[in-house]
Amino acid sequence: MNPSLVVFVKEVRENLRDKRTLINALVTGPLIAPLMFVMVMNVVISRQVTQAEAPLELPVIGASNAPNLLAALRQQGFDPLPAVADPIAAVRDRDAAAVLRIPADFGKSWSKGDPAQVEVYYDSSRRDMQQPVNRLKAILERYSRLTGAMRLVARGLSPALARPVVVDERDQSTPQSRAGALFSILPYFFVLTVFIGGMYLAIDLTAGERERQSLEPLFANPVPRWGILLGKIAAICVFSVSSLLICVTAFTLAGRFIPAEKLGMDLGLGPAFALEVIVLMLPLVLLIAALQTLVAAFSKSYREAQTYLGILMLVPALPSVLLTLLPVRTAPWMYTVPLLGQQIGITELLMGGSMTAVQVATCLLCGFVIAALMLAVTARVYGSERLAISV
Repeated sequence: MNPSLVVFVKEVRENLRDKRTLINALVTGPLIAPLMFVMVMNVVISRQVTQAEAPLELPVIGASNAPNLLAALRQQGFDPLPAVADPIAAVRDRDAAAVLRIPADFGKSWSKGDPAQVEVYYDSSRRDMQQPVNRLKAILERYSRLTGAMRLVARGLSPALARPVVVDERDQSTPQSRAGALFSILPYFFVLTVFIGGMYLAIDLTAGERERQSLEPLFANPVPRWGILLGKIAAICVFSVSSLLICVTAFTLAGRFIPAEKLGMDLGLGPAFALEVIVLMLPLVLLIAALQTLVAAFSKSYREAQTYLGILMLVPALPSVLLTLLPVRTAPWMYTVPLLGQQIGITELLMGGSMTAVQVATCLLCGFVIAALMLAVTARVYGSERLAISV
C-alpha cells in the first residue's frame, strides 16, 4: 500500500477518536460563527427597523417658542419630550440620542422672513444613535424646504427659483449588492473556519508527536519523509474541508433566518454560492495546511505551536480589514494573491456579481502554485534530522 495513504488513514482514524479535535474542527470552528452572525444581525436589523418605524422621541428645549414648527414635526412622527436642563450633558451621558433647542428669538426671525435657527445637539461618535439624529435632520430639512416654497408662492414667485439645480438620484445598487456590502465580513469567517478546522490536527501531527517522541520511530521506517508529510497534509486537508463544508452549509441555512428584506436587501446564500465558495477556498485549504505544519515543525511542544498558530490566525483578517478601511477598485492582479483573491471573489458573489472563468482560473492556479511552494518548504524542513528531536 502507498506509504502516504497508510499515514493518511492512520492519522484520520486516530483523530476521529480525539474528542477535542472533533469538537474544534467540526463543531466549534464551523458553527460558532454562523450562530453568532445570525444572532447579531437579527438584533441589529430588528433595532434599525424599530427605530425607523417607532415615533421619534427627543427632548425639545424652547418648544413654546415655535408651536407651529412643533405641530408640523408631530405630523411627521416626531414626539417631543420635556426639556432637559443641560443638553450637552444629556447627549454625553447617553440620556438622549439628540436634543432639539429652539432659541427665544425664533419667532421674531420667522415673522421677519429671516432664516430662523434651531440647534441640534448630538454625538457623531455614537453610531448606535445615528438613525434618530438623521431622522430629525431629515424632518427639519423637509419642513425648511416646504416653508421656503410657501414663502415664494406668497410673493408670487415660483418655488423652482430656490432650486436652480435639481439632482435626480439614480441608485444602481440592487438588494443583493446592498446586502453584500453589509455582510462583506463573511469571507473572513470562511478562511478562519479552514484555519481552525485543521489547526489542532496540524499541531498534534507534528509538534504533538515530537513532544511525545513518536516522530523518531515513524521516521525510522524505510519511507521517504515527503511521503509521510503528504499523508499528514492530506489528513489535515480532510478535516479543514469538512469544517468548511459545515460552515458554508450553516451560513446557507442561516441566511433564511436573517430578515435582510426588512432593510431592502437580499442575502443570496444559496447552493450555487456555497459551491463557488468551496471551489475558491480549495487552494487556501492546502496552503494553510502546509503553513500550519511548517509552523508546528519549528515548535518543540504542543503548547508552543498553539501559541504561534494563535498569532498566525490574525493574518487572514488583514485582507478584510484593508478592504474595509481602504476600499479599492478590483484589479486583475488581486486574484493572484491568496486570501486577497478569495476575499474579493466571494465579496463579488455576495453582491450578486459573478467571476469570469479567467478570474476563477487565476485564483485557483496562483493559489495552488503558492501552496505547492509552501509544501516544498515544509518538506525540506521535514527532511531535517533535528525534527525528530523533542529537546
